[in-house]
Amino acid sequence: MTRAIVLQHVPFEGPGRIRPILERLGFAVDIREVFAGGAVPEGIAAGDALVVMGGPMGVGDLDDARYPFLAREVALLRRVIADDRPMLGICLGAQLLAHAAGARVYQNVRDGRRVLEVGWAPVDFIGISNRPELTGLTEQEVMLHWHGDTFDLPTGATHLASTPACRHQAFRLGRQVGLQFHCEVDTDTIADWVREDAAYVELANGADGGKRILADTARFLPPHREIGDRLLTN
Repeated sequence: MTRAIVLQHVPFEGPGRIRPILERLGFAVDIREVFAGGAVPEGIAAGDALVVMGGPMGVGDLDDARYPFLAREVALLRRVIADDRPMLGICLGAQLLAHAAGARVYQNVRDGRRVLEVGWAPVDFIGISNRPELTGLTEQEVMLHWHGDTFDLPTGATHLASTPACRHQAFRLGRQVGLQFHCEVDTDTIADWVREDAAYVELANGADGGKRILADTARFLPPHREIGDRLLTN
């Protein structure tokens, strides 16, 4: 059986709905909790795949002794790009992929002010009529956002999605895809994030930001599940 290696950076940000989709597609899922010492592989075997999840750290933390796994992940991603192995990066995973491909990753700043995208908001998809990754989606879908960094598109990458606050929301480079937003989450995961990341949520959205995200989750998650699963399956 082919294997999908999942790199998880914090206890509360696992693969979510990615796991059952991978299993349905015939992959054995190997979750590596790198925050707890799980091994980052040196490469991905032919026929296998890699999934790199999100987390509160960033490319700017590559030299931080708290996150020794980040530099090893960048080395792995450079090998994945060179070998053109299939890979999906979510949020931090997309940023690490962009960095490994030689693109700049930086704080999302507009008009001199840092912009934090946290919560439910529309994403504009680019090329839905001719991109297989986007089959079954409309030109705009509501997705969950949870980030304050962004990236330039790597050379040769195909731009797949955008928002007014963050132009580069998704891209494909060879057999590697990066998604800045989250389409893998469920209700319990979002509740965990609102609790564990309460200070960040308040910084982004004010004192009632967490309550608004939970209320929006009740509204948006049911239709989002079908769209998110379709995108992940694609």
